[in-house]
Amino acid sequence: MEIVLASNNADKLREIREILGPMGITVVSQSEAGCHFEAEETGETFEANARIKARAAGAATGRPCVADDSGLEVNAMDNGPGVYSSRFCGDRSYRETCREIVSIVDGSDDRGARFRCAVVCVFPNGDELTAEGVIEGTIGHVFEGEHGFGYDPIFVPEGHTHSMACLTDAEKNAISHRGRAFRAFAEKLQKYMGKEHTPC
Repeated sequence: MEIVLASNNADKLREIREILGPMGITVVSQSEAGCHFEAEETGETFEANARIKARAAGAATGRPCVADDSGLEVNAMDNGPGVYSSRFCGDRSYRETCREIVSIVDGSDDRGARFRCAVVCVFPNGDELTAEGVIEGTIGHVFEGEHGFGYDPIFVPEGHTHSMACLTDAEKNAISHRGRAFRAFAEKLQKYMGKEHTPC
């Protein structure tokens, strides 16, 4: 089947295609589906923002649409930047923002953090599927690694000694919050598609 991803982020599209592709699911970006706008993320939770994006793309394309929203929660920042993870950068680069977070955490006794991802898929008949993925870890002391993107270079996954950005794409997808969320979503989708009222 084919699903529209309510995003044009090339890195995210690649990750999700690698996760869902082996399950026989074709993922196209919203621009490839003829949807050329970005919905404003006004939700107070990751799931709310994902729902806003999925519903907007679904209304524009009339096709099944999936969206995710994810971010970094840092204990020493009262679980921030959270839903504001991308906007927290402002006009700065992620490298500059990562340095700021490391500096904040260096002044705390708690380096705990997690990546959280919420997925929402909406169908033309109004049905919705939701899923969530979380990976626990800590904020590292340095910016390291050449893979990944965003806050990956400062996030050390639980059970690892180096940052997420030091993992290969396959290694990252196997443990990442987005990988976990989309695998959980894929399981729900397969069960849903087995029902008689399949919308696709």
